[in-house]
Amino acid sequence: MKLGGMQPYFFPYIGYFSLIKHTDLWIVVDNVQFISRGWINRNRILKNKVGEIIYINVPLKKFPHKTPIKNVLIDNEKNWKDKILNQLVIYSKAPYYKEITSLLNKIFDFETLSISEFNIHSLKLICNYLGIDFNYVIFSNIKNFDTSKIKEPDDWALEACKFFKASEYVNPPGGKSFYNREKYLKNDIKLTFLNSNFKEYKTFSPNFISGLSIIDVMFWNSKEEILNILDNYTLD
Repeated sequence: MKLGGMQPYFFPYIGYFSLIKHTDLWIVVDNVQFISRGWINRNRILKNKVGEIIYINVPLKKFPHKTPIKNVLIDNEKNWKDKILNQLVIYSKAPYYKEITSLLNKIFDFETLSISEFNIHSLKLICNYLGIDFNYVIFSNIKNFDTSKIKEPDDWALEACKFFKASEYVNPPGGKSFYNREKYLKNDIKLTFLNSNFKEYKTFSPNFISGLSIIDVMFWNSKEEILNILDNYTLD
């Protein structure tokens, strides 16, 4: 079994979905500290036709430092959903604007105070739209998981592989700097890094910008085109 996992990002970039598609079980890592100016409550879209970007974001209630993601709450007193939809009007001429706007409205119909719950909900609906199996567990809900052996940054994934009897852990390339491949091999677990070969697609901007929110990808590409992008990767 191939295992993967990341924090519950807000409308993440396409590489996130490539990892989901090419693993058998996904762990939503919600028990780690919320990092300000990260990707839990914000992401990037195009701002205008000259290629500038802008952030869409979810306002949060104030919380103490070192609060885990699972305990961070949305400030629903602010009309953030309509604000995001208004920011996306710039995409109104995109070929899949109406279809994706309808999907976003379904996502936004979900009422919750938890940013983690909202992001998991959005991941489920986007995966369903794309026809991707999203088999997941929430880290904080795993019972009888021994965290005492987690001493280094790459230990949590190793222990998760042991717990779920996974033979391989698939990681984004950013993990190469701190994941110890030898440690995994000693435990009969294969450690691989998925490198997405991002294909440029046509937008209203003369300059293609990679790594934007999946929303940008969905506005400009059909489901079939997106699946082709997800399958264009190498493992090392």
